[in-house]
Amino acid sequence: MMHVYMDFDTSGVVYLCTLGVLLVNVVSGDTNPNDFKILNDLRNGLENPELLQWPSKGNDPCGPPAWPHVFCSRNRVTQIQVQSLGLKGPLPQNLNELDKLQNLGLQNNSFSGKLPTFSGLSDLKYAYLDKNQFDTIPADFFNGLSSVQVLALDENPFNKSGWSIPTELQDSTQLTNFSCVHCNIVGPVPDFFGKLSSLTALKLSYNRLTGKIPDTFRDSMLQILWLNNQDNPGMTGPIDLIGTMNQLMLLWLQGNSFSGLIPDTIGDLNSLKELDVNGNQLVGLIPQGLANLNLSALDLNNNKLMGPIPKFRAAHATYSSNSFCQPTPGVACAPQVNALLDLLGSWNYPAELAPEWSGNDPCTGPWLGISCNPKGQITIVNLQNKNLTGTLSPSLANLDSLLEVHLKGNSLHGPIPANITELRFLRLLDLSGNNFDPPLPKFRDGVKVITDGNTHLAANVTVGAPLPSIGTFPPLSHSPKPSKELPSKSPSPGENQPTLSGTPPSPDKSSGSKAPSGTKEQTTSDNHEKTMIIIVASVASVVIALLAVILFFKSRRKREKDSDTTVIHPKYPFDHDNIVKITILEDPMMYTVQSGTTTTTSGGTEGNRVIENGNLIISTQDLRRVTNNFAPENELGRGGFGVVYKGIFEDGIQIAVKRMESAIINSKALDEFQAEIAVLSKVRHRHLVSLLGYSIEGNERLLVYEYMPKGALSRHLFRWKSLNLEPLSWTKRLNIALDVARGMEYLHTLAHQSFIHRDLKSSNVLLDDDFRAKVSDFGLVKLAPDKERSVATRLAGTFGYLAPEYAVTGKVTTKIDVFSFGVVLMELVTGLTALDEHRSEETRYLVEWFWKIKSNKENLLASVDPALDVKEDIHKSIFIMAELAGHCTVRDPNHRPDMSHVVNVLGQLVESWKPVEESDEYSGIDYSLPLPEMLKDWQDEDTGDFTGTSQDSRGSIPAKPTGFADSFTSNDAR
Repeated sequence: MMHVYMDFDTSGVVYLCTLGVLLVNVVSGDTNPNDFKILNDLRNGLENPELLQWPSKGNDPCGPPAWPHVFCSRNRVTQIQVQSLGLKGPLPQNLNELDKLQNLGLQNNSFSGKLPTFSGLSDLKYAYLDKNQFDTIPADFFNGLSSVQVLALDENPFNKSGWSIPTELQDSTQLTNFSCVHCNIVGPVPDFFGKLSSLTALKLSYNRLTGKIPDTFRDSMLQILWLNNQDNPGMTGPIDLIGTMNQLMLLWLQGNSFSGLIPDTIGDLNSLKELDVNGNQLVGLIPQGLANLNLSALDLNNNKLMGPIPKFRAAHATYSSNSFCQPTPGVACAPQVNALLDLLGSWNYPAELAPEWSGNDPCTGPWLGISCNPKGQITIVNLQNKNLTGTLSPSLANLDSLLEVHLKGNSLHGPIPANITELRFLRLLDLSGNNFDPPLPKFRDGVKVITDGNTHLAANVTVGAPLPSIGTFPPLSHSPKPSKELPSKSPSPGENQPTLSGTPPSPDKSSGSKAPSGTKEQTTSDNHEKTMIIIVASVASVVIALLAVILFFKSRRKREKDSDTTVIHPKYPFDHDNIVKITILEDPMMYTVQSGTTTTTSGGTEGNRVIENGNLIISTQDLRRVTNNFAPENELGRGGFGVVYKGIFEDGIQIAVKRMESAIINSKALDEFQAEIAVLSKVRHRHLVSLLGYSIEGNERLLVYEYMPKGALSRHLFRWKSLNLEPLSWTKRLNIALDVARGMEYLHTLAHQSFIHRDLKSSNVLLDDDFRAKVSDFGLVKLAPDKERSVATRLAGTFGYLAPEYAVTGKVTTKIDVFSFGVVLMELVTGLTALDEHRSEETRYLVEWFWKIKSNKENLLASVDPALDVKEDIHKSIFIMAELAGHCTVRDPNHRPDMSHVVNVLGQLVESWKPVEESDEYSGIDYSLPLPEMLKDWQDEDTGDFTGTSQDSRGSIPAKPTGFADSFTSNDAR
């Protein structure tokens, strides 16, 4: 008895084997002549037929003995299995005349030319044609394939202009596996695939498919669905119906433009093992059901998903580059963020709005339409004419500091939530131009509700009289007292109430008597007189109150003048809105902090700040409080010298706290550390990040810097896509380069002592709200922890930016900073990091590669950052910057320019090109001059009042504060 078993190769080809010998069901007799002819045609068309090992003549293909790779039944060829033989050449165009063919395995060869039609092969069950070079597929290829179960056409360059799958394939009702990966399919996914009840695997990756997932896929029995990596823009639309495909095991949708939500029903897909939606436009919250699935792989990267990150049960889950409120799984969002996300959900997460609402602080991020007070409380929601659809979420009432809500000109419908009436400070609710339903809830007195343009709602309503107020916002720290501050009812008609406009009330028409001649004129005059008296009295009372406040502060200031010690930390001497004043009062436990025009005072030990020798010491307890105990959500970045956290004082001042750890610091080390701080805290320049203070506790050293809201330059050059930022324009890049050069010039030659940065790089260049640059972390090498063991004391810096002589010898000169600056210039031009192990060996080290291409203008322009719109008007400035980058990075440090020369080149470049985005913020200053000449021009000007009373304070300078070194001159302060 013969033992028969089934064997499968990696492509799914079936073999019948008996003790290792291929079983061929052969009936004695000659092979069908036409089958014999087609096999000979196949052999004769190949470039390397010898690989088939078919006899040249005399033998019958069906045997005995049978030809290799050919299988027959009753003298008819039923299988041809030549996979992976390396065959080259075309197939005979009459291949479909092998009408008893059941299994064809041609995969992984180099067959080329036109694929013959398979029309009429009604017995064909398995066809593996993948991984060849067929360049054409005939229109009637799929006709009559009534028995086919597996069709594999992957990786053939069919019809390079694109082709669509014909509808004739829908007649293949036994089809279980259709695979056509990377074979130039265009257009929408045919909807008949969703109607084939036998289909379990559909693989259409790497084509040019467009449109949405067909509705016919709802409730389908597919187990494998690959629609990933379609050419731009790829497939679009929602993915909600995948939650109904409960047999799914592998779902790959990455590299498309799918939008909308991940459906809640995805949690019902208990068979699902892999889900990849990387690189789409999905929004909203991650369903908890998805987090609970036992997946082997989950990829949610590069979408616009929001809210908290759940704790996943998946063996491997990635979710970077989204808009989550927190970076750590399982950590909840801030209450204000939750309320806004609920609002967004009720509007179906509109594409214009959702990408702008990211992070965990609506008052510091780019939250479109959101305004806040200095306390970080949301006061205004302004989303007029944003094409919003859906309803108004009751969660709006959770924003309990709201003053105004503007939703005019959208398409919102449904009822107005009644709990909005509980907002204590609301004064304006503009719902005009929508389609809200009645009833209109009853709002408290003083709230103006605008509802015109809503068909079913009444006209505009103002409940009670609006509160008179001075300033923009009412105080939010205390609850209002409606009984005293708000009128209990609206004035009755006819009551002689004064109005701000001065318009008199209408005469009372209810009395039957007529006014005598002249009464109307007299009444109007009397009313005007009464109104004017009331207005004058009101204004007088306000003036008296203001004078009292002024006199009070003036008196207190006079009392404090002789006893207070004030240290002024100006970010720039001539920018009055950006100074920080720390004042010690007579009581050493009292302090005031002034930033811009905001001043706060604190007493007692909490938040204690003390001035010692002109330097600011801030308690660690205070810094823990303002950073929420160094919470992960406040982390701004990590570097070689520690972790940086964002902090916000009660008065709204924002700071950056660098947390450095070391061994317990002894008294000598403490003295050295404080001496270094004393020096660094006096280094003041527009393009250097200001060190505002420090704290020491145990093994922690905390350095307090001014906060730079746009973060590091590296974010905007290398990670702008993943962080949903706008790419930097050429204008901004030029300005940034010049700003950094000025800051470095000051450190090298113009400060009261020379500083060498030693770690200049794009991540140490920080940007403010206007994308003006400041250099950070200068001097930190000396302050680095664990001096005996730290590599930073022997070789500071980052590979890719290190000057050759410094990397080899450790010799420190200003020219090592010039080299690093040249690398930053290269990054600005190319958008590439200084060193990337994942790039090709030729381009891995930016400096080496840039030197090869910088002299060829065509190659250089081809290497410019693709994020830039490289038009002809910026070509010249690109060439100049590239040449300057080359000069800065020459091997011989003696041939590198000084930073003053760099400032000259870049200053003239900015001036000559005159970029349209250049701000006039620094108008009147000739920035093309080197700093020494600029300082001389300022010295020649008349000094002004540092308090800001003069029209031009650029030349003004305060007296040297207490504790500053004698070497710290007015030039340094400038």
